[in-house]
Amino acid sequence: MPNALIHSTSPYLLQHAHNPVHWQEWSKEALAMAKDQDKPILVSIGYSSCHWCHVMERESFENNEIAKVMNESFVCIKVDREERPDIDHIYMEAVQAMGMNGGWPLNVFLTPDQKPFYGGTYFPPQNWARLLVQIAATFQSKRNEINQSANELAGHLQTSDLQRFAAAPEEQAFVRAKLNQQFEILQRKFDARWGGIEKAPKFVMPTVWLWLLRYHFLSGDKTSVEMVTTTLKQMTRAGLYDQVGGGFSRYSVDSEWFAPHFEKMLYDNAQLLSLYAEAYAITKDEKFKSVVYETVGWLTREMMHADGGFYSALDADSEGVEGKFYTWTWEELEHVLGDNLSRVAEYFHCTPQGNWEHGMNILVKEIDQPEGDEQIRKAKEKMAAYREKKIRPQLDDKIITGWNAMTVQGLVDCYKSFADEKFLTLALKSISFLETNLIHDGKVYRAFKNKHSNTEGFLEDYAFLIQAYTALYQVTFEEEFLGKARRWTEYVMDNFFDMKENFFHFSSQSAEQLIAKKKEVFDNVISSSNSVMARNLFRLGLLLDREEWKSIATEMAARLASIISTEPVYMSNWAMLFSEITNGLHEVVIVGEKADAFRREIHQHYLPFALTLGAKEKSSLPLFEGREAKDDKTMIYVCRNKTCQLPVDNVNPAIQQIISR
Repeated sequence: MPNALIHSTSPYLLQHAHNPVHWQEWSKEALAMAKDQDKPILVSIGYSSCHWCHVMERESFENNEIAKVMNESFVCIKVDREERPDIDHIYMEAVQAMGMNGGWPLNVFLTPDQKPFYGGTYFPPQNWARLLVQIAATFQSKRNEINQSANELAGHLQTSDLQRFAAAPEEQAFVRAKLNQQFEILQRKFDARWGGIEKAPKFVMPTVWLWLLRYHFLSGDKTSVEMVTTTLKQMTRAGLYDQVGGGFSRYSVDSEWFAPHFEKMLYDNAQLLSLYAEAYAITKDEKFKSVVYETVGWLTREMMHADGGFYSALDADSEGVEGKFYTWTWEELEHVLGDNLSRVAEYFHCTPQGNWEHGMNILVKEIDQPEGDEQIRKAKEKMAAYREKKIRPQLDDKIITGWNAMTVQGLVDCYKSFADEKFLTLALKSISFLETNLIHDGKVYRAFKNKHSNTEGFLEDYAFLIQAYTALYQVTFEEEFLGKARRWTEYVMDNFFDMKENFFHFSSQSAEQLIAKKKEVFDNVISSSNSVMARNLFRLGLLLDREEWKSIATEMAARLASIISTEPVYMSNWAMLFSEITNGLHEVVIVGEKADAFRREIHQHYLPFALTLGAKEKSSLPLFEGREAKDDKTMIYVCRNKTCQLPVDNVNPAIQQIISR
């Protein structure tokens, strides 16, 4: 018989709907049940493409004897971390505060009033069964000690990160010396051989490399761009990148990007579109272009809803085996490649014994190997066709607002670098999907699967949506997009902004009140929602002449200036804002019949500190005042700090005005 999760829209929760555990969704009813029965709550948090979540389900949650103990002693609640990142943030921090590593599955034991007192990640079945009995007994025999410990931990969780890490704004916060300091720290942490930050497991951390490209633009330092290009090439030489189908896995278990954890997440690939497109704009390296086109090919082929939204993730497992879909036995290669086996096996470093575990081969090529010749290209087509007949990894087909907005940004950056209309078409289709299905009655909702979730979007969703609208305006000059960015920014200011700390809550004022109301500050693989929102305020402050928004963004960055300079890996999106404030942004205003053509030409240059505005005739935007076409010629005005250089009527001198420092 199914449990209560059978009514969920979350693919992850539905995976557990037939467990013998009496799982509940996080709800008022489930929380009230814990209070009424005076039972501890077990909150188990994961996501549909999580390998160890599947393992623990098979070993423990499908075990009738273990389920019996769980049902008798606990109120058991399953949470999809992608639908409820607010819950995940709180209890992940709790487990880390207990001195344990975070990760998923995240299993946390709470008092009936939701305060955590013990937790961890994956537990083998024998350990899990033993722990359940111990926790249940301790909850009965040492209730006062548990309550005291839980109250202390709840107090820690209710302390804002800003109280620990923010400081009064420094008088001279935004100086080039601090940019140099950030670079020097990243240089020390860099893995010169394999690229990336020197450790394993190794995550892609897109904004670290995007920041380094900006540092290169400002400083002319060649080492910084070499760090990026080395990383980007190494990331695509081995298993992290799908050599046959395109797209990146979430992370590499080793330091060489060789063996990935094979799940593919939308949010990684969305940001990597931006990163490879920007790297191409600087280097014109055809390998980077190839990665972009292959990754977008994968997204549209395997991850796209018919109406334009993008799904969340592909599982690491198929047929119960991690990576089986993406790796190759020698027999499979013989079957698919025939007489071409020797050439292709040499190209991808495959052997009869396998280059990985259990006789499997991960496709690996040399970092400086030229793009595959015709023989390799045809071989990859045959391998892709064969792979399509295999049992596929499970698709998490929910559509998350923030991740889709990130994908819109990635596609816009591809359009800028390659001037290929298909990227813009995909971006417009995706934003249309969000507007049709995830924006309703003046609110943005978090997720969609046949219908939008009941959960309002979090700051992450609003911030990335505003970023996407701002980016779309700059490549279309349709002022409706800028109007939507303004309206949602005003909504966020009204519903998420904390005027005491001058930062933004992760959840809106009307959201369910959990035991702590968090503000997300640190950047990780996904940038913190506060850093994204601060960059939005700074850019929209310029585009819409809203000085108060610029001031808020500047103060936010100034209060974090010290930790931005000392921890640039985990403050890398803040570091990008820091560089924008330090250097300033150019406003590039294009007026006249050739506005679109000039824009396309300008965008194929790498100009990370320029905002583009344009109109064929007139515009009501403040920055167009006194700027117009002359003698039927399209004019480009390059302005900064409300002062414009002499207008020019073609792109090359405008580029020179932008890059002159």
